Amino acid sequence: MVLALAAALFAIDGHADTPQFLLDLGTDLTRPGEQMVDLPKARKGHLGGEFFSIWVDPEVFGAHPARRALDLVDAVRTQVERHPRQLALATTAREVEAARKSRKLAVLMGLEGGHALEGDLRLLRTFHRLGVRYMTLTWSNTNELGDSSGDMDKPGVKHHGGLTALGREAVQEMNRLGMLVDVSHVADKTFFDALEASRAPVIASHSGCRALTSHPRNLTDEMLRAVAKNGGVVMVNFFSAFVDEEFRKALEPLRPELDKAVAEVNEKYKGDPAARTRAWFETEWRITSRIPRPKFASLVDHIEHVARVAGVDHAGLGSDFDGISSLPEGIDSAADLPKIAAELRRRGFGERDVAKIFSGNILRVMRGAEKVSAGAR
Repeated sequence: MVLALAAALFAIDGHADTPQFLLDLGTDLTRPGEQMVDLPKARKGHLGGEFFSIWVDPEVFGAHPARRALDLVDAVRTQVERHPRQLALATTAREVEAARKSRKLAVLMGLEGGHALEGDLRLLRTFHRLGVRYMTLTWSNTNELGDSSGDMDKPGVKHHGGLTALGREAVQEMNRLGMLVDVSHVADKTFFDALEASRAPVIASHSGCRALTSHPRNLTDEMLRAVAKNGGVVMVNFFSAFVDEEFRKALEPLRPELDKAVAEVNEKYKGDPAARTRAWFETEWRITSRIPRPKFASLVDHIEHVARVAGVDHAGLGSDFDGISSLPEGIDSAADLPKIAAELRRRGFGERDVAKIFSGNILRVMRGAEKVSAGAR
């Protein structure tokens, strides 16, 4: 069934951290490499569009996160400039469709974490001009825009009680620009504040379902229904700790060791980005690999749950490839995406519904944001 489905598939993934490989390790997106997303794997998996994450580690680049973000954007754009016959920068749904017709990979970008703005919305407009088409309001750290789900229980962290006034301005400006508002990583109150503030459909670019895996990064059923009411899309993260409750529980006792090891890597290689990036990934994989990978079904359970609770028009794929250290069995890279389609069909989803989940829904949301932007001019 996988091979039969593959010919009709066209996938758009909401989140991949591959730009770190491009910038720090000098990898080439068009050649097979160690990363989970490259052009050969994308073609095998019928991945036609990828939102490459512009993520800045605040622990390493906290003094000037905007500089690191701009370097990552440059690394992505440089790949497109070097390989115009195989890659196409896409900033609109129409440009994604044009890339598909030309048999090119549509290269999209999303800024992960509002801390990269350094509190200045002029930088938001700069990133938009460079081709960035969504911004995750927070990463795992609370910032000037709002509270994060990643530090609500950390002592000494000052929280705002949701979205800040600057955060509301940022949402309104993204609506005006046609950028998607991304609510992955945000605290619960920030989530609802953002949906209230946005006039355009929002996305959760890489989040799971809390009803299945009790992690604060995941969305409750109430949140899933709120995204549906907003007209947005929830793109399911593939990380084992977000899709499997037993894996999440097993990882918790290892967290202190993992945090300590990562801090040591950051300190040891702070002057050598290439060595740091490689050591960071090796450390994460070494520790998380002690826990058996979840069954493949656990990932599809989350996609199905979003489709059943929010509706099939509001489910999507947000792998977090190249940013996670454990995936369910059978999913190792972008090449394996057709397996998800086959399992959805086995569970009773029709071809049209699978097409919506794989790309139709995010394209609709992009068009919705573009329409709101056009009306604001």
